[in-house]
Amino acid sequence: MPSKNEFDYKKFLDKLTSSPGVYRMYNLDAEVIYVGKAKNLKKRVSSYFVKSHNNKTSALVSHIASMDVTVVSSETEAFILENNFIKKYKPKYNVLLKDDKSYPFIHISDHKHPKISVHRGPQKAKGDYFGPYPSAWSVRESLRSFQKIFQVRQCEDAYYRARSRPCLQHQMARCSAPCVEGFVTDQEYSEQVLLTKLFLKGKDQQVIENLVGKMEEASQALNFESAARYRDRISALRKVQEQQWVSGSQAELDVFGFAYKHGTACIQAMFIRDSKLLGAKSYFPKIPKVLDEEAIFQGFLLQFYLAGNKSIPKQIVIPITLTDANAIAAALSEKAGYKVSLFQGVREEKRRYLDLANKNAQNALDSQHTQKQSVLARYLDLENTLDRDTPIQRMECFDISHTSGEQTVASCVVFNRDGPLTQDYRRYNIEGITGGDDYAAMAQVLARRYKYTQQDEDKIPDIVFIDGGKGQLAQAEKHFANWPFAKMPLLIGVAKGTSRKAGLEKLILAGSHETIPMNPDQPGLHLIQHIRDESHRFAIAGHRSRRQKVKTTSSLEQIPGVGAKRRQSLLKYMGGLHGLKRASMAEIQKVPGISAELAETIYDHLHA
Repeated sequence: MPSKNEFDYKKFLDKLTSSPGVYRMYNLDAEVIYVGKAKNLKKRVSSYFVKSHNNKTSALVSHIASMDVTVVSSETEAFILENNFIKKYKPKYNVLLKDDKSYPFIHISDHKHPKISVHRGPQKAKGDYFGPYPSAWSVRESLRSFQKIFQVRQCEDAYYRARSRPCLQHQMARCSAPCVEGFVTDQEYSEQVLLTKLFLKGKDQQVIENLVGKMEEASQALNFESAARYRDRISALRKVQEQQWVSGSQAELDVFGFAYKHGTACIQAMFIRDSKLLGAKSYFPKIPKVLDEEAIFQGFLLQFYLAGNKSIPKQIVIPITLTDANAIAAALSEKAGYKVSLFQGVREEKRRYLDLANKNAQNALDSQHTQKQSVLARYLDLENTLDRDTPIQRMECFDISHTSGEQTVASCVVFNRDGPLTQDYRRYNIEGITGGDDYAAMAQVLARRYKYTQQDEDKIPDIVFIDGGKGQLAQAEKHFANWPFAKMPLLIGVAKGTSRKAGLEKLILAGSHETIPMNPDQPGLHLIQHIRDESHRFAIAGHRSRRQKVKTTSSLEQIPGVGAKRRQSLLKYMGGLHGLKRASMAEIQKVPGISAELAETIYDHLHA
């Protein structure tokens, strides 16, 4: 790869086409540092090498060692390819959207007795989809409310088909039990599903009027128990109605607010479906200093819709006038399969939504700056306490979690100068040690995390915190005794005080085992408590997940040759797992579909 001074841009431009396409810029290490699209490649790329460009562009151009281009047939294709490249290479000088997950929807299936559930990803399954919702939490809250109001089933199809009597959800009045005959008619269940759909479409009043009518009918028929149930549903529905966000007359609309300050941008997204504001979310994309506000927002908008799995509404309100608005709308329309309109100047209701989005973006940005200042103050105090000459850029903390030595999980959390760096968090399932041996668990996770031969030196932390006393710290000292790299992390043990109260922690320095004196109200200690508590939380969450997986996994799933149908037959004919364990090999062989050889395998596995 040539050096940046040897890059012959004139020779490169001579051979460049004027067709639309995508260009990539590389640095000396052959890394993609910028991806851009152009309606006319020759004209756009030439603009980087004129003498009159600004300092920001100069900073980008100074790092170019080589370039290449991909020609496409239209500007719309260029938009899509550009964002695919950005997602793939994560260039330094492009806007990078950290959260590109698809948003959850509520799905009502197309079965005889439809199921209501949360759904992410491509909408391939038949049925009706409602959303998107800004978070999975908001979907789960909605589903919990629907259990009390509409009593539509939420169980998995396999569980639903296997029922011979109603489950606990029916006994708690949270499901009408369509799985078993005699509890709810098909017509009654269909009515509940219809009311659910009407409510999700924003027809709240129509649903309430329907329930009020049924309550009056039950009351006139002297069926007071039924009338009381309708009354409770109406009350729950009105409560949900009060918790709804502001509503309007827009059927499908996304609104974006924008705020920029001190090199940080915040973009607030608001999602309106069926005349209701389902929720909002703040984004803080990683942005290079070489971009202006228009380029920042345009880069975010394209990544938000084109590079991820977000659903695209028919109307989008944007806070900044975009030069390429028509081309962007065409690209979004092509991906969505219907016409998508961008509104840059808005009035009345859209204006109110835009003002609200901008206000929320500014508030979120102010909160972010306040938080960063607080985190920075904590770092400065810790650096002063440790008497460091260089700033702390990266810290990692380890913790161990288990229950009586079972399903041991170790956590590693990472902080940088902005706070938690969640994408670098890691969990490690600990195997091959004596149950409850925290020292051996700590030795194993450190050996797996910090390898002598496969270590990214850029990610070697400045400080490694070990949640524990001298015993756990000794494992870290032993591992780093032969550390082959120039950068050596500072090892600190964080031992809980005698009363295990915050502020009474004992900080032990590796090597000398001296105690680092810190006051309970000292900002640096608060930073240590934060990373220690985060590692503790992350380890416990991983351990609980692993423990639950063991509880919910049938021992039959580990037997080769026994699939779902055979498991179901075995449990059905033997009266459950305990009956199967008590059965002889000959009795197991009598189950339909079980050969003598397989019966022997099953018996040996259950009695190993």
